[in-house]
Amino acid sequence: LAGAFCIPLYVPYVLTGRWIFGRSLCKLWLVVDYLLCTSSVFNIVLISYDRFLSVTRAVAYRAQQGNTRQAVLKMVLVWVLAFLLYGPAIISWEYISGQSIIPTGECYAEFFYNWYFLMTASTLEFFTPFISVMFFNLSIYLNIQKRTKMRLDVFHEVHNQSFSEEMEGSREAKLSLKCCKWEQKESAETLDISKSKAQATASTSSLDAKDLLETSSESSRKPKCCNEKSCKNSASTLSAEKRVKIVSQSTTHRFRLSRDKKVAKSLAILVGIFGICWAPYTLLMIIRAGCHGQCISEFWYETSFWLLWINSAVNPVLYPLCHSSFKRAFIKLLCPKKLKIQPHYALQN
Repeated sequence: LAGAFCIPLYVPYVLTGRWIFGRSLCKLWLVVDYLLCTSSVFNIVLISYDRFLSVTRAVAYRAQQGNTRQAVLKMVLVWVLAFLLYGPAIISWEYISGQSIIPTGECYAEFFYNWYFLMTASTLEFFTPFISVMFFNLSIYLNIQKRTKMRLDVFHEVHNQSFSEEMEGSREAKLSLKCCKWEQKESAETLDISKSKAQATASTSSLDAKDLLETSSESSRKPKCCNEKSCKNSASTLSAEKRVKIVSQSTTHRFRLSRDKKVAKSLAILVGIFGICWAPYTLLMIIRAGCHGQCISEFWYETSFWLLWINSAVNPVLYPLCHSSFKRAFIKLLCPKKLKIQPHYALQN
């Protein structure tokens, strides 16, 4: 919108030094220009707040992700607030004051040299949003640092606990193996004694001796404990489960932290570009209003003014570069055919 409407009307004004499009179009141009720049700032605040919630209140954020109505309401509210900040003043200032101070052939807002109004508006348009997004960014950073420390502490604690349990399990396995060997030896000795007794009483009753031998053999064949392989398996089962649990938890935390770090990085880039593009204009505008345009060079003011439009040009590029959701949204808007072809191509592969 800035490139299609605001800049084409402003370029002839800068080159010729005279506004040739009439008073009505001048007001419309001012309203649209201030609206677009202010809404750009408020949208950055909204995006920063959204990223803040996604990191610090992830559960509540995911629960509200499907609420399209609330998202649309927030976006509409941004544009309404952006219009209310400057729009009514641009349209009605001359009627409230009773006269216009803008000379013929010029186009700027009636409050252009009103220091009190500009200071108030700048606080709402730049200083408050900039402090807000800095707060959101700092909160995200501190939250990530805190969770990283907690993740490492939990990981070390679980790892140490798993190691001690594994050592305990290995000791139990050794005792179990000794038990198995002792029971096997005992059963063998019992079998020899039973056989001796059976042979001693063979003269009395051959049938009873035969039954005794069979009974002794069957009792010796019954497994009184696990074999060596099952003992080792039972000892290592607990440690294997612990390792899987540790790896799973570590992977989940690492994925979430990686995602949140990307959010913080993209937000930091967005805030940095916003500050670079907006701070010079805001400061020069306030100083210019205070000294009634006598202490600020026209060149530097024009340069700072163009920085605002550069920010509007850079933001749509920053969004898809910093976040995959914006990238998909831009592909959907600008290349809908490509978006439709991709799933079909993926299915063929």
